[in-house]
Amino acid sequence: MPSSVRFLTVRMFSLLLLLFFHLRACHSSPSMHPLCHDEESHALMQFKQSLVINESASSDPSSYPKVALWKVDGESRDCCSWDGVECDRDSGHVIGLDLSSSCLHGSIDSNSTLFHLVHLRRLNLADNNFNNSEIASEIRNLPRLFDLNLSMSHFTGQIPVEILELSKLVSIDLGWNSLKLQKPGLQHLVEALTNLEVLHLIGVDISAKLAVLQLDQNKLAGQIPSWIGNHTLLISLGLGSNILHGPIPESIFRLPNLEELDLQENLFRGTVNVGLLRSRSLVSFQLNGNNLSVIGNSNDSVALPKFQILGLGGCNLSGEFPSFLHGQNHLEFVELGGNKIEGQIPKWFMNLGTQTLWHLDLFGNFLTGFEQSIDILPWNNLRYLRLSGNKLEGALPIPPRSTIIYQVSDNRLTGEIPQAICNLTSLVILQLSNNNLNSKLPQCLGNISNSASVLDLRNNSFSGDIPDAFSSDCTLRAIDFRQNQLEGKIPRSLANCTELEILNIEENKINDVFPSWLGIFPKLRVLILRSNRLHGVIGKPRATFEFQRLQIVDLSDNCFWGKLPLEYFRNWTAMKTIYKERPLYMQVVPSFQLTGYGMTYPFDYSMTMTNKGLCGKPLSRKCGNGEDSLPAAKRGSAAYAIEFGWKVVVIGYASGLVMGVILGCVIDTRKYEWLVKNYFAGWQR
Repeated sequence: MPSSVRFLTVRMFSLLLLLFFHLRACHSSPSMHPLCHDEESHALMQFKQSLVINESASSDPSSYPKVALWKVDGESRDCCSWDGVECDRDSGHVIGLDLSSSCLHGSIDSNSTLFHLVHLRRLNLADNNFNNSEIASEIRNLPRLFDLNLSMSHFTGQIPVEILELSKLVSIDLGWNSLKLQKPGLQHLVEALTNLEVLHLIGVDISAKLAVLQLDQNKLAGQIPSWIGNHTLLISLGLGSNILHGPIPESIFRLPNLEELDLQENLFRGTVNVGLLRSRSLVSFQLNGNNLSVIGNSNDSVALPKFQILGLGGCNLSGEFPSFLHGQNHLEFVELGGNKIEGQIPKWFMNLGTQTLWHLDLFGNFLTGFEQSIDILPWNNLRYLRLSGNKLEGALPIPPRSTIIYQVSDNRLTGEIPQAICNLTSLVILQLSNNNLNSKLPQCLGNISNSASVLDLRNNSFSGDIPDAFSSDCTLRAIDFRQNQLEGKIPRSLANCTELEILNIEENKINDVFPSWLGIFPKLRVLILRSNRLHGVIGKPRATFEFQRLQIVDLSDNCFWGKLPLEYFRNWTAMKTIYKERPLYMQVVPSFQLTGYGMTYPFDYSMTMTNKGLCGKPLSRKCGNGEDSLPAAKRGSAAYAIEFGWKVVVIGYASGLVMGVILGCVIDTRKYEWLVKNYFAGWQR
């Protein structure tokens, strides 16, 4: 190509680039935003002309007529510049109209040009006087609305069913009007508007025939409207899992026909006296998860309802076991966790609901034991028992055979695990951790391995061998025996537990070689063997699929010697997993589905990883005897305390490759430098 042609081509290309950037700059300039569409400016002007300005139409002292300067000629002809009007910066369509406190007076009927603004997303007409207008059915012409505020504007009549077509609504405020909500009713309104987060209906007349009001998990904010207490026919009121606050109106507790009251998981505060409950039919009463203080019945002559479901977790109950539970012999579900209940669980409570109680949660109190000493707890149909986080002393309480979840961690229990625990063949979760239990593990413990998913015995004083008795149809998914005095070898019957995801036996006295046979487990993700007496050479894996799901491995503070085979690093590809949407380096099954009971139970798990206690090169001494090996990492020392659950596990370096393959013995220096260069250097940058 001749040089002159090349020069001309380059010049033309440069000019095109300059033109492109000039057009981009012009497009981004504020002065070049599109003007308001003519049909929308005319619609706004006609809406203005259908009303008059009257200073008494708005009550806010700062109110002023925003529409006064709207014009369709001159410099102000662009409606996007009008007070109270918001336009889309790209399309020029009117997307917001805020005429609150604008001194507007007059009627809005079905012919109003307001309903021509079909691109509206926000509409605020609060604090005006629309002369007892009804909300027109033409509201359906604004399908993009997500924020609607018509409060204090003299609207009247029935809220139209067409409002249910505004499926994008997130916030509605219709308060302080003479409106009725009957057809549709409140229940129908909330069920249809699935994106609704804020609903204000103060002063709105709800149907007097309202019998069931279930608004659970709808992100409702504000206080409970006092008018709810006027609906004496209510038999079920559900406002759980919202963001409601303030005190609970006493009128709610006086509803005479109420059977179910669910106010749990909100932000309510104040004091609740259960003696205020007036409905003899009330069987379900739940206040869990609020900032309430519940007190007992101060008037013994007033009989309380016979509860079946009672949720008073985290309700600041204090002192001895709540005496208002006397005579509650129909109990099925009891939540009293997270309170300040002291002393012993009384004999009279143990005689309640012996045939009906299936869920009992007393965690996080100051309970010290049971007043009545018995071999097996008396609730014959119990399925869920949580006594964790108390001050229970003495022998391990044994629940009935029906139990599927038993948690008694973080107490002061002593003695052995009785043989009777092996009869709990329905158990799914058994947690006895952080107690002072001792002696050997019963051989029959393997009996529950064909039903259990979690076996947690950590931080006790168990000794002897781990029973080699895991059943052929083992269902265990998590085994945690760490911080005990267990000896011997890793039982080979553990190979039957093919569902295993977590195995932690750190800080014991296990004397064995590296358990390469665990590599066949298809779901094993966490393997922690730290601080034992494991020894010998770690041989090469026999197949490329060994430990293929492993994400966390800690072999530190043992007496392995030799070199860690490179093939393991090739097999451990699961360690490299990074989730682009969320920077997680490990994620496991979030919950257990308890088959046959219609329950989903979340199980949380924690562990400690160590990185030699100093994140430097291995020591120069070789492993020979106990004096040469690295000391076990002390609690609270330079170790990584990593909390993770079946919901989410976050761990490791910023890159996501988690390797706690920290050996308490020397690795060849050249091999170590090669490993750092090839596997860690890029991530440390």
